[in-house]
Amino acid sequence: MPEGDTVHRAARQLNAALAGRTLTETDFRVPRFATAYFTGCVVDEVVSRGKHILIRLPGHTIHSHLKMEGEWHIYERGARWRKPGFKARVVLGTEQTQAVGFELGILEVLPRDREEDAVGHLGPDLLGADWDAARAAENLSRDPLRPIGVAVLDQRVMAGVGNVYRSELCFLRGVDPREPVGTAGDPRGWVDLAHRILTANRERAVRVTTGDRRRGRNLWVYGRRGDPCRRCGTPIESWDLGTAAEPERVVYRCPRCQPRGTGPEASPACSSSETQCATSISRDTVTSPSR
Repeated sequence: MPEGDTVHRAARQLNAALAGRTLTETDFRVPRFATAYFTGCVVDEVVSRGKHILIRLPGHTIHSHLKMEGEWHIYERGARWRKPGFKARVVLGTEQTQAVGFELGILEVLPRDREEDAVGHLGPDLLGADWDAARAAENLSRDPLRPIGVAVLDQRVMAGVGNVYRSELCFLRGVDPREPVGTAGDPRGWVDLAHRILTANRERAVRVTTGDRRRGRNLWVYGRRGDPCRRCGTPIESWDLGTAAEPERVVYRCPRCQPRGTGPEASPACSSSETQCATSISRDTVTSPSR
């Protein structure tokens, strides 16, 4: 499932193609909204909220969520689509371009004053102008017994973290994803790190948490089951993590850098001489686990 940085970038591209332009074509290919007609309307703006995209028209909002397979493509008029037409769920055209939403997990049209019905449950948007770290930290603290690897993935806590970032966050914090929130370290440290990582990656097509942009070197643990840890050489392990009320999804960790049941202060990744390795994040660099 695309994460907040990918969705943010898609919304910016849609905004550049559609905002301020008159729609000359609106084709909704889902039964519920097949008769929706906005030809002649001027698009006000396109924004993201966490993993959701809101295309705002006068009086209405087109709300979409990519889920696992969804994509928005932008084409010049007359250009051949890169996906077959039967996978398109909506086509929004102007004189210059077509914006095509393929395999969207959610597609609906809402009155503008009912946007909160779709996104009101979300926590602070990690890439939003109204990002509120204090409120996100408070949300994270609300259930101290919940596994930290489940809590950071909850969009009601903060909107934008997906499965890749939850594994990378836990590694960078030196914490086993199963560690309860209450013993996983300062909640503000978790949300600040999440904000810094997503901000660093919001303009990049290839997600980087290691500071190395080369493909295959850009992530610490995600997708690397059985490979040696980039810090200590221990094989990376993975398993499904969730709760009775929340779906299980695969999570990755280094057993040595993220020992179970000890909290961040006792992690070898954060002890002895290695305490000199502080988390350093800029637009180009995310390096080293820290407490």
